[in-house]
Amino acid sequence: MKKALVLILTALLVVSFCTVSFAEGKKFGATYMTMNNPFFGAMNEAIKKAVEANGDTLITLDPALDEVKQISQVEDMLAQGVSAIFLNPVDWQGVAPALLACKEAGVPIINVDAPVYDEEYVACIVASDNLSAGLICGEDMLKRIKGGKVVILEHPTAKSGVDRILKFDEIVKEHPEFTIAARQSSEGQLEIAMPVMENIIQANPDIAAVMCLNDPTALGAIAALRAADALKGVLVYGVDGSPDAKKMIKDGMMTGTAAQSPINIGIVATEMAYKILNGEQVEKHVLVPVQLITADNVDEFGLDGWQ
Repeated sequence: MKKALVLILTALLVVSFCTVSFAEGKKFGATYMTMNNPFFGAMNEAIKKAVEANGDTLITLDPALDEVKQISQVEDMLAQGVSAIFLNPVDWQGVAPALLACKEAGVPIINVDAPVYDEEYVACIVASDNLSAGLICGEDMLKRIKGGKVVILEHPTAKSGVDRILKFDEIVKEHPEFTIAARQSSEGQLEIAMPVMENIIQANPDIAAVMCLNDPTALGAIAALRAADALKGVLVYGVDGSPDAKKMIKDGMMTGTAAQSPINIGIVATEMAYKILNGEQVEKHVLVPVQLITADNVDEFGLDGWQ
């Protein structure tokens, strides 16, 4: 009798354990080039909310712009048994070892914001229309000034940054009245952009416009221009549509920003992840539209949050 009771209790414990394990749901991983950019914080929060609404969990790791660290983080998430990974690469080419590791493990990658070079290793790419972002900034510049020296602050190891600058660069080259006075990398960071811009100002006191790959870079450029008492009359463009940038536009210190929607990117990326895990076919490339925010329409977007 006692032996039978023990067997019954053991069976109940096994069933209980299995039920608890099943209730824990899926694990997802996320790694972005840096969490120092509030854009990625907003995107991650959107993904987290969508994942947790399904009873699942999200593991988020920050490589802090360290390519080797990001590859290690992906390997760590695979060891933790994640079902899928949301990846924003530090280096769009250098991230290849992480992509191969995911392929070998059979774990799909949803590539967000900045595409990887080896697209065949990712299940889906959800990003802003980055080519359009640079285009609308360039077109706005042509409407405001007749020509002059242009500064470009870029991020060559991020495909999103490359695309944003590409169309703007083409516009400048098509109009000989504009010249590129300087072109430097900021790695998308305010702290790096400011001293870079300070050096550029010393060599080029008569800058007409500054095109920045994102809003943190634009804020760094504005800080440098203000410190040199050289901001007046200079057009400054960014890409993001961040709350800080919108406030700068409202205050007349920034010309415009090609507004992305990290919230929508996160929501769409999560939808794609679940479809992929359910065996459904999804589009390889999903582009989220961008829109130029200037002083003319900034109030429509609100100053305190992301769109």
